Amino acid sequence: MMKPPIHIRLCEKDLLVPSGTRLLELREQHKPGADVVVLNGFPAAEDCVLAEGDEVVLITRGEIPREEDLEALMAARHTPGVHDVLKDAVVGIAGLGGLGSSVAVALARVGIGTLVLADFDVVEPSNLNRQQYFIDQIGQFKTEAISANLRRIHPGVTLEPHRMRLDAENVPNVFASVQVLVEAFDTAEAKAMLVESFARARPGVPMVAASGLAGHGAGNPILTRKLGNALWVVGDLEAAAAPGMGLMAPRVGIAAHHQANAVIRLLLGESPTA
Repeated sequence: MMKPPIHIRLCEKDLLVPSGTRLLELREQHKPGADVVVLNGFPAAEDCVLAEGDEVVLITRGEIPREEDLEALMAARHTPGVHDVLKDAVVGIAGLGGLGSSVAVALARVGIGTLVLADFDVVEPSNLNRQQYFIDQIGQFKTEAISANLRRIHPGVTLEPHRMRLDAENVPNVFASVQVLVEAFDTAEAKAMLVESFARARPGVPMVAASGLAGHGAGNPILTRKLGNALWVVGDLEAAAAPGMGLMAPRVGIAAHHQANAVIRLLLGESPTA
């Protein structure tokens, strides 16, 4: 008696294949030249029989993919099931400096559907020690510069840049559609304004803030903590930027990627601190 066919996903598309189909058999049928075969987020080292729900991506090294195939190929190394959630998500980022620009790059790489980006400032030389910009972008508005960089990374991500100084009056409108908001400001006053105005306008919508990431101290004290009903804060809560305590790429990057990871977990319905 023949076994019923099984459902798999091939390059992010649903596919029905005969029971007993082998991984390399699938490759020969759909992309014989593929030299990278990713099974459930991990490059397969050997052939195997496919199972119900398996996710397969076939990649040829050095080949420039068609635009309609790029998203699936970029998501090939994701944990199965994650991309379907992230590609429909809307995330806001308030401030596009060391934290915000790095969070934006991380979220674009994982394929967040829409990024709402807000900043009023321009790129200047001292930004380049920790922010995701380039020398030829000095003088450009950060909203324009980061948008150009994100489009080079993942053209499928929708960008909504707002070149403006955020305040208590415009925060609710700018971030009206976001599912999670990232706070990435420099000053305590701006952080407090954003947290208070957003919580008042969008009660219960999660926010991921940061505090304590300056200097070149140990990275391990940078943690993600829940400090309110819908507020998570990343950092050591102590090392603030001040004379003699600068901001540099390593610790800022650690905190930014904590924030990006917290966003992903929140979108997936998981606790950032679990």
